[in-house]
Amino acid sequence: MFNSLPVSMERLVDKVTLLYQNDPKIQSLFQNCFTNTYRTTLKNQEDGTMFVITGDIPAMWLRDSAAQVRPYLVLAEEDKYIADMIEGVIFKQMSYINHDPYANAFNEEPNGERYHDDKTEMTPLIWERKYEVDSLCYPLHLSYLFWKSTGRTSHFNEVFQKVVQKILNVWETEQNHEEYSNYFFERENDRLQDTLTNNGKGSPVGYTGMTWSGFRPSDDACQYGYLIPSNMFAVVVLEQVIEISDKILQDEKISNQSRCLAKKIDQGIRKYGTVDHPEYGEIFAYETDGLGNYNLMDDANVPSLLSIPYLGYCSIDDTIYQNTRQFLLSTSNPYFYEGKVARGIGSPHTPKSYIWHIALAIQGMTAKTDEEKQNILNLFKQTDGETNFMHEGFYVDDPKQFTREWFSWANAMFSEFILHLNGINVKGSALENNKK
Repeated sequence: MFNSLPVSMERLVDKVTLLYQNDPKIQSLFQNCFTNTYRTTLKNQEDGTMFVITGDIPAMWLRDSAAQVRPYLVLAEEDKYIADMIEGVIFKQMSYINHDPYANAFNEEPNGERYHDDKTEMTPLIWERKYEVDSLCYPLHLSYLFWKSTGRTSHFNEVFQKVVQKILNVWETEQNHEEYSNYFFERENDRLQDTLTNNGKGSPVGYTGMTWSGFRPSDDACQYGYLIPSNMFAVVVLEQVIEISDKILQDEKISNQSRCLAKKIDQGIRKYGTVDHPEYGEIFAYETDGLGNYNLMDDANVPSLLSIPYLGYCSIDDTIYQNTRQFLLSTSNPYFYEGKVARGIGSPHTPKSYIWHIALAIQGMTAKTDEEKQNILNLFKQTDGETNFMHEGFYVDDPKQFTREWFSWANAMFSEFILHLNGINVKGSALENNKK
């Protein structure tokens, strides 16, 4: 955690402040939210890595930590200090995945602290061991964007190469989860979303070519094992791994394995991941099991169906995506809420009628019209609960009722939305490519 800001960060804050010189609310929100990760969640480690807490939870999530520092990539383009900091985050993430690719959150040191005493294979370094495909996607994606932003390749070292191979092996194993996987997870409490059925193996699935995920990016259990947006994210990062391998690692085995895996997963998405909806036409499902069952919804957490152009799986103009978007931003989506103050997507992870700022940011960054982007900007101004920070979820009729007062991921997503509105996008990202 740091108090004084780097010069590059101060300059960008000043630039945005000037851009919104007639809007003191946005000025205050951006000043607080953009600097929040840097001021409150980062901790230097003796080995040169960087530990990142989520905010009010003292553990490092692979997903959250990548998303928290992503907006700082625009600073890392010119600022060596920021670049070193992000590289330290990547090194930490790689060490964690190398320790256990099935865990989603880790302790700063092997102290045995954990969220809950779960039935799974734990170690003292692991905070929680909910297997999520996206937790492996995010560090690979951050590594790729870091390369594109800075030109650095020092993070593509032997550990990175070893971790990539582990991830590929896990994703291949989980294509045949029922037959080959040794992963299991059970939690004894009153919340069904925190545990897997079937003795910790999850509900039955058939082979589709996609890779199985036990949990969603909300850390809630999947209803059906093939989580479509996470598989889409996997296709994106596998294509990025191919580029890294071909140009930097020169590892033919990783290139070929990634190419084959990406093709099979994508074919599975196209064959099993869409549904003909009577009102919206062909849309993407949120989950399926390859046995004919589908879950039609979206969750506020990223990767979500709403986010797939942001992640780079398809263009904003993609017909199936636009059909899906209409479904998601309607009451046909069971987690779309409308109230006196706001309308947007929430999550089964939080109370009913609570909208997430992360989902609003994604909606804004994937909107086709300036009118929709401006509407999202206005919603942010009205829904911070008078705290000048973003939160996990807020009540649609009263934003002063919210969950997680200190949630750095949400602050980072708002910051990225503001930068995007002003043509400042991370190099190599889908947002930057769509701008061209």
